[in-house]
Parts: sequence; C-alpha cells; structure tokens
Amino acid sequence: MPDNKKFIENLSGTGKCIGVLTSGGDAQGVHSVVALVKRKMNSGYQGMVDGGDNIKEASWESVSSMLQVGGTVIGSARCKDFRTHEGRLRAALNLVQRGITNLCVIGGDGSLTGANLFREEWSGLLDELVQSGEISEEASQIHSALHIVGMVGSIDNDFCGTDMTIGTDSALHRIIEVVDAIMTTAQSHQRTFVLEVMGRHCGYLALVSALACGADWVLIPEMPPKDGWEEQMCNKLSENRADKKRLNIIIVAEGAIDQSNKPITTELIKDLVVRCLGFDTRVTILGHVQRGGTPSAFDRILASRMGVEAVLALLEASPGTPACVVSLCGNQAVRLPLMECVQMTQEVQKAMDEKRFEDAVRLRGRSFENNLNTYKLLSHRKIDSELPHSSFNVAVLNVGAPAAGMNAAVRSAVRVGITEGHTMFAVSDGFEGFCKGQIKEIKWGDVGGWTGQGGSLLGTKRTLPAKHIDKIAEQMRIHNINALLVIGGFEAYLGLMELQAARSKHAEFCVPMVMVPATVSNNIPGSDLSIGADTALNAITDTCDRIKQSASGTKRRVFIIETMGGYCGYLATVGALAAGADAAYIYEEPFDIRDLQSNVEHLTEKMKTSIQRGLVLRNENCSENYTTDFIYQLYSEEGKGVFDCRKNVLGHMQQGGAPSPFDRNFGTKIAAKAMQWISKKLKEFYRTGKEKLDVVWDCVKSELIFVRQKTYIFNTALKDETDFVHRIPKEQWWLRLRPLMKILAKYKTSYDVSDSGQLEHIVRLRPRDPSV
Repeated sequence: MPDNKKFIENLSGTGKCIGVLTSGGDAQGVHSVVALVKRKMNSGYQGMVDGGDNIKEASWESVSSMLQVGGTVIGSARCKDFRTHEGRLRAALNLVQRGITNLCVIGGDGSLTGANLFREEWSGLLDELVQSGEISEEASQIHSALHIVGMVGSIDNDFCGTDMTIGTDSALHRIIEVVDAIMTTAQSHQRTFVLEVMGRHCGYLALVSALACGADWVLIPEMPPKDGWEEQMCNKLSENRADKKRLNIIIVAEGAIDQSNKPITTELIKDLVVRCLGFDTRVTILGHVQRGGTPSAFDRILASRMGVEAVLALLEASPGTPACVVSLCGNQAVRLPLMECVQMTQEVQKAMDEKRFEDAVRLRGRSFENNLNTYKLLSHRKIDSELPHSSFNVAVLNVGAPAAGMNAAVRSAVRVGITEGHTMFAVSDGFEGFCKGQIKEIKWGDVGGWTGQGGSLLGTKRTLPAKHIDKIAEQMRIHNINALLVIGGFEAYLGLMELQAARSKHAEFCVPMVMVPATVSNNIPGSDLSIGADTALNAITDTCDRIKQSASGTKRRVFIIETMGGYCGYLATVGALAAGADAAYIYEEPFDIRDLQSNVEHLTEKMKTSIQRGLVLRNENCSENYTTDFIYQLYSEEGKGVFDCRKNVLGHMQQGGAPSPFDRNFGTKIAAKAMQWISKKLKEFYRTGKEKLDVVWDCVKSELIFVRQKTYIFNTALKDETDFVHRIPKEQWWLRLRPLMKILAKYKTSYDVSDSGQLEHIVRLRPRDPSV
C-alpha cells in the first residue's frame, strides 16, 4: 500500500454497530446507504421510539437488490412522539439495549435538527435511565457518547451546504419524462401547458427542469416575478407563438409567490393566459409521481458515495466530534457541521418572509444561483437595441461520436453568444464539413427546442483537421471567424491540438478556441465528466435492471454485459456501482485468469445463499484476449451445477435516446461558461487592438465535477496528463470508486480513506459592501 494513503478494511467488518433511519418524506436512492450499516430502523424515528421488531440487524442478503427500488424500503415517518422528552427517552433505551451509539439519519432539516437535539440530550437521557433502573451504570458508561451523521434525502434539494440531495435527480427524471411526453403529443396542436412541480419552499426542481426543457417561463419562491410580470409573460408567449413555436411551457413551483408573498397558482396562470391571449391552455400537476419510480444512476452513485462517507465519519468520531452532515460540493464529499447547515436553511425562509429575495438566492448556494443566472441568460431574448455590438463571428461545431446533451450545449452557446452581441455560425459535420464550407449563420430561434433532442442536430464526424488544414483556414478567412467553440470527445481534443500546432503557418487559427467535452466514454483529460456520460450510465443501469428482473423466479443466473468506452473503464465501473454488479473488468486495472477464477468462485458462494442473480460488466477494450465471449464461456463452464450464464452487448444504445436532465443542465451551463470565456477574450482583443489574439486553446471543466477546484476551470497544460495511445487520461478520479464497488459486492478488500471528506465550515452569505 502506498505510504501516502490510509486504508481501512472492508467496512462491514469494522466491529462498530451503526444504525440507519430515514425520516420525513421519502426520496429515491437511499437504499445504497443501508448496505454499509449493521442495524436498520423501520419507520424512522417512530421505529426507534417503538423499538421491538422495528430495529433489526441488516444482513447482506436483506439489503441485496435494493439499488433499483424507489422510495425507502425501511420506511419513513414523521414522529410526534420523538418531539417529546418521553419519546426520546424511550428511543435512548431501545438504542442502548441494542448497543447502538452511532446513527446515520437520512432526512431533511427537521429530521436532522431532531437528531442533533437527541445527541445533545443523550447523557441526560442515560442518567434518567440509570436512575429509573432501566439500564445499569456500566451500560451508561459503555454507551456514553452518541455520534450522529446526517445525509440529506429530499427531492426538493432545499438543504443548504450541498449541491445535490439524494432523490433530486430522480425527481427531475420524472418531471422531464412528463415534459417530453407532453411535447411529443402537442406537435399537432398549438397549446400552452402549465406544469406544477414540487417545491413548497424551494424552487430547485422548477428551475432546473425549466433549464432542461427550455421552458418559456418559470416561477419559483426564491425569486418572485417583478410587478407587471403578467404582461411580460404574455408578451413573451405571444412572441414565441409568432416565431412559429407550437408549444409553450410554463413551469411553476408549488410554493411560487409574487412580490407580496401571495401564492401564484397554476389556475391563476391558466386564467391569465386564456383571458389575455386566448391560447388553448392545459394544467398538469405532477404531484407525488415525482417521488416515485426507480432511482437514477446519479442518485444511486451519490447515495453510495455519501453512504460510505457517513460510515467513515462515524468510525472516526470521538466524544467531542460535533454532529455533521455529509454533503456534495462539486464532485467531492465534504463534512459540514449539521447545525450550521440547518441554520442557513432556516435563514433562507426567513429572507423570503422578509422579502429579501436576492439574499435568499445567494443563501441557497452557488449551484442554485448559477442555475438561475443561466436560465435568465438563455430564456429572455434582448431586443436588438439592447444588444452590445461586438462585430465578432463565433463558430460552433460538434466533433467525434454523438453524445446526448450536445444539442443543449449548442443551444446554450448560440444564445449566450447572441446575448453577448456576437454573430454565431453553425458548422455541420465537424471538421469535415468545415473544410467543405458547410457553415451558416444560426440565430436565436433556430435552436429552440434543442435541449431535449438526442444525438447531434449539427451533425458530427470523427475526421481530424490535419489533412484539411489549408481548406479550414480558408473557410475561417472567408467567414471571418474570430473564435471557435468545439463540442466533442477525444477527436475534438486532438483536433484542437492540431489547429494549435498550425498557428505558425496560418494566422487564422490565432483566435480563442475552447473545447467542451462531450463523449459517453468520459475519457477527456483534465475533465472529470463529459456531456453524455450520465445519459449512457442511465441506459446501462436501466438495461441491467431489466435484465436482472427478467431472471426473477428462474434458476440462478449470471449476466455478462459489455459496455462502451474504448479503453476507458468509466462506464463499466460506475455502471457496475449503480447497478449493483459483482465485478467490472476494465483496461486501467489489469486482470488475469486467476482473477477471473476468483470472481467465479465468489459468485458461486453467493449463489448458494438466497441471492439468485449475478451481474458482471466488461469494458469493450479491457483485454485483447479475455473477450466477452471468453468470459461468458468461462463463467458458463465453471458455474455448471450452480448457475447458468447469459451475455449482452449493449452497443450504441448507450449513445442514443433523449439526454438525461443532468446532461441537459450540464451541457447548458458548461457551454454558457465557455462562451462567456470566449467573449471575455474577444473583448480583451478588441481593447488591445492586436491583429490576432495570441492565446493557447483551453479545455473547460465544470464546477459540478471538478474535484480540486470545485469550479469551472480553464486548463491549457494537458499533454502530460494524456495517454495518447489508449486515448485516456493518465489519472482518473473514478478509479477510487472501485473498492467501494467491490465492498458492496461482498468482497473483502481495503478502502482508501486518504481522500475522505474533512469537517469544513459552511460559507455564509457575505455582505455586498466589503466594508460592512
């Protein structure tokens, strides 16, 4: 083991007794936590107060096959008894009798506040139990400290301190499925749809779903519309209809209010549109359908990562350790003081009650604020007189294989570019189309409705520019292209390197050039995640769920599934974690026949229990000799008498389909940031008066997924980070998830904790005036 890393053994063998409970509303994805604990409590706090059979030991078999189940199998309930001192006293007795002094509480701010109060009262409760003779003095000393770690399970994403709560992404999937269905059925009608989504106090679901579907208008409680909004909204709907848009979408959070804190209901909006515009208008209230369904791949992975971080926090806790909540910041798990997060969450509501709405938005955090600013940027078209006149031409093209979310990125880039005053040009069929002159101006309305479209509407090819460099330079000169935005995969990465190398011969390439990574393989150096990877993961996860379900009720069976990715094992590894696979074979982690034999023996032992199905994923280029057919035949032969095998090659279905909400939102925000960077560089060029801007090209990364900086980063020095032979980065963050995947598959292995979250303080709202 490397000296600079700390490891612990398999989490299931730590010897500590940890209890887990869910409280409040249910959220998809919480089951990934339960596999890492030793006690589960049915019906939340109520089960802890009632005791008895509500507190059971969680065996490996009892938590198997939970990943694909929505809601919470162990139950969740709001408990009046726990709010009383007597109820908490009974709960303390039940925990001491079962040796539980470590609690993982999954819920919202109310549930976590109750957990912290329970912890603060713990020593007093034990004293009372000793005095009443219900526990001994020795038991009181053994269980003297109660450790609490919180995880936020809420589809509303209304808890401050975390970028995403467990269940939110799955709820967005349900919303977008409905919106996409409405849009496809409305093609033959000119209608306005008003959709109400959940969010009594938080507008996150409404805001992000509006971004993901390109809604005409959105109403959220944190930012009520200004006076006169009714006329503005109707004008916008009328303008869009005049632009031959057949469908208008208005999304309303159930807690939407106006500047006077009065509710804005869907019926009010419907009556307004009908009265002022005469449009055929329908209202759809999604309700609890948003809480249902299977959890998304993102939620399964988030819950698994947060679950292991919660267990590590409990293992490391000492009597003086404050209660903490496990949060997601960018792509990193962090631990924050529980009550700081609760207090900030309560401050948001206080700011809204006091009509300090801008403060409420900032208190929600940078992710929420960034989403709101991006929506405003893309949805409200300025009139020509309001636009800056830059006289710069910017070209956008897709390069490489199609990836879901490319179209959302193009739409975002085009509209942000126009807002910045640039003339936007679309290049068809990548660099191949570029050299042929397949370039035309693209306007605001041309990209309407693109966010939900899969594939690449511009067309994309894998052709590299080196062979056509002279013709591309000529087209740059003919169309006076002043900047280039390339959205694509590894071919786009190589292509921009070739354009950069040609700058000494062609001055046309001495312009700002930015790459936005978009590939299901997720193999772009410098970027933790690429557009399209989340959609591909959901396709893999959904398929694995169906495959496992197909074996329900049959004899024991193991499925061998081949995923895409070239030499990059991201899809196989993270897909295996999300689907609950037993093994994942990838190029980055070499394996031999002994490893294969060990995996077969491991599965054979598992099959002798109540587990009926096994799942093995193989990256397409993980080994030249250990092919999918070879592994299938090996498992079939060695598993005779215990299980049989089936194989499935997923192929290009991983590239197709409508983009997931994450990819739509990710593509939208990352392309907007890229265009703003281009605009900034062009303005610098204009001020300095240089003939050409002498800068190197940059690869943009997102705050949602960049580990070290937790923000959008532009990077230029990437050659040393690249394995060009195998088209992968030399270091990949997701390899740290492989031990977790193995632990959840019941392998005895060690887990690297050197990169585990550390207790940090939440960043509070800063005053606008630095002198204050």
